[in-house]
Amino acid sequence: MTGRRIVSFSASERGGHARPPGPVAPAGPVPPGPGPVPPDHGPVPADRGDVPAGPPAATRPGRPALARHGSGRPPASGRRSAPDRRSAPPRRSASPSRQAKRAKLAALAVVAVGVLVIGLAAGFGSEPSAEPTAQAFLLDWQQQRYDAAGALTTASPGTVVAALQGAFAQLDATQLFLTMGSITQHGSTAQASFTASVDLAQQGRVWSYKGQFGLRRAGDGWKVQWVPSVVYPSLTQGERLAVRTDFPSRAPVLDSAGQPLEVPSPVYVVGVWPHRLANPLATAQAFANATQLETGQVLGQITAAPPNQFLTLASLDPATYASLRSELHGVPGLVVQPERERLFQAEASGLVGGVGGEVSPALRADGALYLPGTTVGLSGLELRYQRELLGTPTTEVVTVNRAGATVSVLAQWGGSAGTPVRTTIDSKVQQAALAALDGGSASGEIVAVQASTGQVLAVAQRRMSGPLAAAGALNAKLTPGTAFTIVSAAALLGGGLAKVYTPILCENSFTVGGQTFTSDGTDAPKPFSDDFANGCGTAFVGLSERLNPSQFAQVVKDFGIGADWSSLPVPAFSGSVPSTAARADLAAETIGQGNVRMSPLSMAMVAAAVDTGNWHTPEFTENAPDPAGTALDASTMSALRNLMRGAVRSGAAQAASVPGAPVFGQVGLVRTGSGWLSWFVGFRGDIAFTVIESGKTSQLSAAALAGAFLSALHT
Repeated sequence: MTGRRIVSFSASERGGHARPPGPVAPAGPVPPGPGPVPPDHGPVPADRGDVPAGPPAATRPGRPALARHGSGRPPASGRRSAPDRRSAPPRRSASPSRQAKRAKLAALAVVAVGVLVIGLAAGFGSEPSAEPTAQAFLLDWQQQRYDAAGALTTASPGTVVAALQGAFAQLDATQLFLTMGSITQHGSTAQASFTASVDLAQQGRVWSYKGQFGLRRAGDGWKVQWVPSVVYPSLTQGERLAVRTDFPSRAPVLDSAGQPLEVPSPVYVVGVWPHRLANPLATAQAFANATQLETGQVLGQITAAPPNQFLTLASLDPATYASLRSELHGVPGLVVQPERERLFQAEASGLVGGVGGEVSPALRADGALYLPGTTVGLSGLELRYQRELLGTPTTEVVTVNRAGATVSVLAQWGGSAGTPVRTTIDSKVQQAALAALDGGSASGEIVAVQASTGQVLAVAQRRMSGPLAAAGALNAKLTPGTAFTIVSAAALLGGGLAKVYTPILCENSFTVGGQTFTSDGTDAPKPFSDDFANGCGTAFVGLSERLNPSQFAQVVKDFGIGADWSSLPVPAFSGSVPSTAARADLAAETIGQGNVRMSPLSMAMVAAAVDTGNWHTPEFTENAPDPAGTALDASTMSALRNLMRGAVRSGAAQAASVPGAPVFGQVGLVRTGSGWLSWFVGFRGDIAFTVIESGKTSQLSAAALAGAFLSALHT
């Protein structure tokens, strides 16, 4: 019998001969051949003509199926309309003999078509078609009925089950779609083609390839001739599939000079050698239990990895490793490799933020699939620029031999390196701040800005004990105490309510609106400059009776307090001073008490405004927009500088005085619920800064810490 090509088509096209039900599709447009599908080209939807019409393949336990996107095939064009018979000339009736002849020819044509349909469906003569067997095999394979698929082959069912099930696991696949192609039949042999579309366990990674397999007659039916190349055309005995995924190193956050702010620090790399595992499932279960990951996802990564290459399962920071150490010790086959990387520790950490590894709860909260090499920003710029810093992985589908060596690359999706983020941090200023804090015994924070631009130059912290705010120097909401008299002095001077040398009493106590305020006063009149320099709260409380609440609120606004900083790349608090008409509340606000709340950053911006006469929005990254505020009154700012200079030269802020350029500032000491908080707010040259020190005793001096910072900056 001569060979013939049998094309698969629908039951209606075969005159009603039904094929086996299920999702194996008839011939039609097929996905691309071997090679990767671009990430923005989603899997083909189930209602298209070139995909299975039945239910999708089962998914792996513990892993959600990826969504398949796309649009259906456009509808076919309408039927061609019949000619308008009303305008056609009348036709002559055919003679009876001609009608009989036509009827006879039509009958012969019907018989011929019927014979052709029967021949295509069942084979010419008594030879059956190989098509139903090919379709049934692909259907069973796709729906993971591996035993049934094996029964349709020439091999033992166990061999086929191991091969098909193993291939699905080796690809760490979530779904498999098989599209029937054509069959060429030659006597007792046939050749079938198909297209496979495999959803890998990474969103956007769909591997499509064209395959084929032979069939041969077996009694009254057909069998698939089993060889490894049924799974993939080039696969040979002893080879297997594998998926290799490599993440680029996380891109760094840089200082203003382009140097990484992340510093080398301990990292515990935990992983396995897949080919050395006696029971991969047991290893996956134990590791998943220890880290709260999904067992199926961990097992998928182990199974899909090249067997003789070390597979990193997670990179852990020291604290996380310490918390998991005892449980990880019981994971069979797990290897721990201490290393040092620029990953988990950074200078200016209050701005840069923190990073989590593969076991971070933040990844699970986002519903992300477990993938070795993934890192996630937990706070700060690391969180804000997560997508840019992470980059994308390179993924390859490969074949490996028994020794685990790569034989060939079947498909590849190129990754991309992360993009560094450059900040305004000045490493010299940052190092000076860290050196000053390291020399102290209490908790403290320093934030410094360039007064003329608002660029943040340093964000440093030291945590020991005491009530230091967890929100840090940028977003903390703290009571500033008399450090806030910088603002209230501006309101008094600008409104003509006080002059630098106006004698003002500094009393031990003063009552306003029924509330009594106390201070270490002498009850002797002193120039207003002395009251400011020594932080005499009762002097400001007494002067508050002359203040117009709306006038005070306007000065607060002019300093940028309460401005909208929501567009900044990291959370930052610009301060809050509620408007009030109550005299006692207004009095409290003039000395930074009551409902006044400021962050170290917002107070540094106040000092910067005094220094330059203009208010700026803080900047954290290069090329950030600078929506500067309204220029402040020049004469008021000049008088205020004199007050701040006097506080450092001979007042309560004297500990900040160091040789060199003059230092300007103001101090505050606030009793908190669990201790004390000392403030220094000031500037020297073009650097404005805030220093806070926290502890359980009132014997604190943020001014002395400020002096240490300035000394380190100019050494």
